[in-house]
Amino acid sequence: MDGFSPGHDYVERWVKLENDCRQLENKHKQYVRQIEEMQKTQAGLKKDFIAQREHLEDYMTSLRMFEPVIVAKVDYPIIKDLQEKVALKQSMFDDFEMMLPKKSGTILGIMLGPVDLSLVTHSARFQYKEAYENFKFVMNIISIFLALASLMYHSHILGAVVHFLLVWFYCTLILRENILKLNGSRIKGWWLIHHYISTFLSGILLIWPDGEPYWLFRKQFMSFTLYIAFVQLLQYYYQSGCLYRLRSLGERHSMDVTVDGFYAWMWRGLTFLLPFLFLGHFLQLYNAYTLFQLSFHRDSEWHVPCLSLTFLVLFVGNFSTTVIVVLQKLKSRHGAAKEKKTK
Repeated sequence: MDGFSPGHDYVERWVKLENDCRQLENKHKQYVRQIEEMQKTQAGLKKDFIAQREHLEDYMTSLRMFEPVIVAKVDYPIIKDLQEKVALKQSMFDDFEMMLPKKSGTILGIMLGPVDLSLVTHSARFQYKEAYENFKFVMNIISIFLALASLMYHSHILGAVVHFLLVWFYCTLILRENILKLNGSRIKGWWLIHHYISTFLSGILLIWPDGEPYWLFRKQFMSFTLYIAFVQLLQYYYQSGCLYRLRSLGERHSMDVTVDGFYAWMWRGLTFLLPFLFLGHFLQLYNAYTLFQLSFHRDSEWHVPCLSLTFLVLFVGNFSTTVIVVLQKLKSRHGAAKEKKTK
């Protein structure tokens, strides 16, 4: 033990730790410099993209404006080729701009403030999209178990838990879908608005007072929730496989996600889901009718007619959107078959 000094040992360990910390500080300074340089490069690129996009749009506008005159002097295929080249460049710029920071948009700006929510790498966007899909899958599983429990146990608290879960689920979906849209996902139309209306409906259900009208409708709503969660699981399972196949063939965008309704791309292989979807739509109509009848109950409050009207709006939107998609697809198939016969 002669010559051993605990103090000296700790001094040596501290010198090593200090050197490690200094190296880490230098790495952090280098990281900060790279971030600042990247932000300057991003700002410059964004400015250049905006300017170049304006030049392309001006060129395309002038090309369309003088097309009749040019076509009279030059072969039409030349004009068509120029238009295709401009469209290709514009599409390329869209892909490039996905890698640059973007404004959050109105909805995200209101909810979260001026936060940059851009996912600048393909892997980050894909991971976020997968997390969105997994979130929907897990929440539908939870909804099924809670709806079953609510059907077996007549508890107002358990029903309130289901309603609160639905409010939170749809609010979270709205946030996630707007982030996905910001990063290139093509979620649009009625199926996006549908989630805003569903959030409102779930909120009214959550604050509906305990009373006879509530209990008269409770079992029907829990059965409806159970069926909708089951249908959404079916859609998730089959749409995921269909999207994977179409993306591998280059027919769908890498950021396309599963949806609650029916899109034209589902026509091949997923038409068997239509009866399940239409039954869900008509269950919404039946909910609206039941609530309309309950609105005449002596203990009925404003929640009942409000819910009836909301279910009716959901039915009209869901049913009409699905029918329009189906009719458009049938019409396009009929036109394609007719064109094939004429050839």
